[in-house]
Amino acid sequence: MKIALDAMGGDFAPQAAVAGALLAAERLAGKATIVLIGQEDAVRPLLPTTGFAPDAFEFVPATQVIEMGEHPAKAFQQKQDSSIAVGYRLLHGGEVDAFCSAGSTGAMLVGAMFTVKPVSGVLRPAIANFVPKLNGQFGILLDVGANAECKPEMLEQFGELGSLYAQYVLGIEHPLVGLLNLGEEEGKGTALTQAAYQLLKINPHIHFVGNLEGRDLFNDKAHVVVCDGFTGNILLKMAESVHEIMAHKNMHDPFFDRFNYEDIGGSPILGINDNAIIGHGRSTPMAIGNMLVQGYNMAASGIADQIKATFKS
Repeated sequence: MKIALDAMGGDFAPQAAVAGALLAAERLAGKATIVLIGQEDAVRPLLPTTGFAPDAFEFVPATQVIEMGEHPAKAFQQKQDSSIAVGYRLLHGGEVDAFCSAGSTGAMLVGAMFTVKPVSGVLRPAIANFVPKLNGQFGILLDVGANAECKPEMLEQFGELGSLYAQYVLGIEHPLVGLLNLGEEEGKGTALTQAAYQLLKINPHIHFVGNLEGRDLFNDKAHVVVCDGFTGNILLKMAESVHEIMAHKNMHDPFFDRFNYEDIGGSPILGINDNAIIGHGRSTPMAIGNMLVQGYNMAASGIADQIKATFKS
């Protein structure tokens, strides 16, 4: 198995990216080769010459970098030798099994949409994130930013995508799906959530438990929490701030420590034909390493094939 990494992506690249790749290689212990993509003069000097198996790493050159401030679609189109564009070509061509980047989120979404493309039948792919639960498990929250405005049918599909990920990657046998809303009752919410409720309620592929309130995010009422990308992104950033405040005040708690984005590493794009993960722009070596391991777990689970099979039927 091969897991590709955009070595030029992130605020601290390429140093943090390469250091994270070393951490991941130690954890994967020969189960996968990490393919580093980037500018040769910046990346190659950082690669280890000893201490790892010869096939632990591969290097693929890419002469260009998509910067955070660039227009994602224009940059992806104009910089075809960028590390993100090259990574997606490798993924689409079957040369790697997953692609990870802490670079431009917009460019990663553009590549997902126009290179590997959405699964047939999926209206819009979603970005998922992980929610720590009080019972020690993790749940899934989606969408967290790919689709600020949604149709009811999109929210229904997010429920299916999240349920499949929870089952095949997180190992939850019968994932429970809930719709984030401003009340538990069926008739609550906007026209969007009311219509989505009716679709989720009759969907045969999921175990729908109804509406969830904001206070239910961290309890065990649902493993999968569905919302539009506007709401999900606000929740995600709020959760990140909780961990930052705790750290600033030198307060530590086993539950709130799990709000640290570094522990997960990245957010998978669900509903596309291959495995792609977007990392935080501030990703540290620890975050990069965990993102690569997550990419390995996605590829090993066959989640992309499970999604294709579900939407084909």
